[in-house]
Amino acid sequence: MLKGFLIGNYTDNNVKTGVTAILCPKGAIGGVSVRGGAPATHETDLLKSENTVQKINAVVLSGGSAFGLEAISGVMQYLSENGYGYDTGAVKVPICSGASIYDLEYGSFGFPDKAAGYKAASAAEEVKDLCGNVGAGTGATVAKMNGMQSAKPSGMAVVTAKKGDLELAVVTVVNALGNVYDPMTGAPVAASDGAAPSGNLNTTISCVLTNAVLTKAQANKLADTTQDAYARCIRPVHTVLDGDSIFVMASGEVEVSFLELQMLAEEVCAAAILKAVKK
Repeated sequence: MLKGFLIGNYTDNNVKTGVTAILCPKGAIGGVSVRGGAPATHETDLLKSENTVQKINAVVLSGGSAFGLEAISGVMQYLSENGYGYDTGAVKVPICSGASIYDLEYGSFGFPDKAAGYKAASAAEEVKDLCGNVGAGTGATVAKMNGMQSAKPSGMAVVTAKKGDLELAVVTVVNALGNVYDPMTGAPVAASDGAAPSGNLNTTISCVLTNAVLTKAQANKLADTTQDAYARCIRPVHTVLDGDSIFVMASGEVEVSFLELQMLAEEVCAAAILKAVKK
């Protein structure tokens, strides 16, 4: 499944935080959609369709809020040591985008650093279904409309799908301010009573992986439309206290219907959100 990609996790159960490194060492067309009002992100501008660099080597999801973006440097170091990156002529510079969730109040104060990012990248293996309090989802919580005292434990999940030659996976870390619902039934999966939003910062961050052939413009559009899965499952969503972001990485091996890809990505992302919360 998705042989050009690898996923590695580093989990710190003492601090309750971690890193999930999603690698495509030989490069993937990248895209991103950021809709939350409080994002902690890295190298998202270069993913704009008009900008020069076409391919990225990794997307790094982490805990630690803005502090956790340091973990991306460790992933860059790992890729550099193995000879991967954008060839400038003199050196190869690994292109790594990423985002972090706010988990600083769940366990002890701490964040994944450069060494944690390196360990996550070093542990990367083939893409397969996964869920739990691991990697970037170690300290994830949801349903925080009444503050951390009402929070419900969440986590991260990887859900894979295959339709003909099209392969797709969604990696998601659900740390939403809002409640989580099953979009098919409307039943709450994790919810708190009342609505008195606190000042805590939150976010749901995801990455869509596919073997489809995409342009940067299509990758950005796919990231944007996959946000519909957030809206179907999380209420409220995309608030000023969330940093909701979705990345796309496309390895470019199979020509597919873009409409079919959009529909599948939204479906799989919704499934990943529910899986991360239910664990």
